[in-house]
Amino acid sequence: MQKHISNVDSAPKENGDKTLSERTTTALREAIVCGTFKAGEKLNEPKLATQFNVSRGPLREAIRRLVSMGLVEYTPNVGAKVIPLERARIIELYEVREALEGMAARLAAINMTDDEINELKKLLEIHHQHHENNAGEYMQADGDFDFHYQIIKGSGNELLTQQLCNELYHLIRMFRFQTSRFKTRSDQALVEHQQLIYAIENRDPGLAEMLMRRHIARAKQSIKAHLLSEET
Repeated sequence: MQKHISNVDSAPKENGDKTLSERTTTALREAIVCGTFKAGEKLNEPKLATQFNVSRGPLREAIRRLVSMGLVEYTPNVGAKVIPLERARIIELYEVREALEGMAARLAAINMTDDEINELKKLLEIHHQHHENNAGEYMQADGDFDFHYQIIKGSGNELLTQQLCNELYHLIRMFRFQTSRFKTRSDQALVEHQQLIYAIENRDPGLAEMLMRRHIARAKQSIKAHLLSEET
């Protein structure tokens, strides 16, 4: 496990110098999102303090922050663990995404600038190239390289962006990363992304919302079917 974990002091610094607890939060968050710590796995504080080379104080603050992000559960007298990858939890998250990202796509068709739309086209081309060069694998990117993230930012709605890009973003990343083994929709997903760009570029809010909601609903049904098959 340790080979996937970076020393906190070498973690990326997004906004200049961060406090030790913030850097610990970032490093532990990425380890959870990328599956270094598995869903449902208990977090052992002494081992984590050694692995991340931090004292228990910054580590506990990092764990509290990850609880607030929904990535970690804490039970008194039991301790902290990575949230379980439960089918009901995933479906609930996708239902929220369908509603909120549908609204984001509607607003993006109104508010995205031509330059932002051109950047979205370039990003989709990067995704196509990755798909072709990696045996149909869907590109697991985050931040400015995430197609959905760009549309959400392009909505121009700060409250909506706060909800999806801060409060829910890393939980969405975790579930997307850990269900990325389901490759059956990668081809269709890229087609649906192209259709979304068409609707946004043609300034059709209703079509953009419908396509985004349908896109996420199809992803939800695909993942639900795979999870059900694994349970039987």
